[in-house]
Amino acid sequence: MFISPAYAQTAGGAAESGGFASLISFAPLLLIFIVFYFLMIRPQQTRMKALQAAVAAVKKGDSVVTAGGIIGRVTRVEDTIVEVEVAPNTRIRVVKATIAEVTGLNSKPAND
Repeated sequence: MFISPAYAQTAGGAAESGGFASLISFAPLLLIFIVFYFLMIRPQQTRMKALQAAVAAVKKGDSVVTAGGIIGRVTRVEDTIVEVEVAPNTRIRVVKATIAEVTGLNSKPAND
């Protein structure tokens, strides 16, 4: 009785725009997530897939670098273990999961 119909209609319209305003305030957070996905998460996933494929396809004669920094040439490959020659007549056994980089047979050194 004391509230005019015009005031009641204004309050209803404000409630609808309040929902839209909260959606607009959520948009920057969504935009930041999308940017992070395309600039950080997706490239990292592609690098990991490429590394996993290279480790799975490692073969005798490939040069490898382990996560511990050991560089050597593969002499034997088993299911989960690789034998790496780090010096003449010095061979170590390394778990395949610890290989950080695989280079091919005829790869060129970085400083040449």
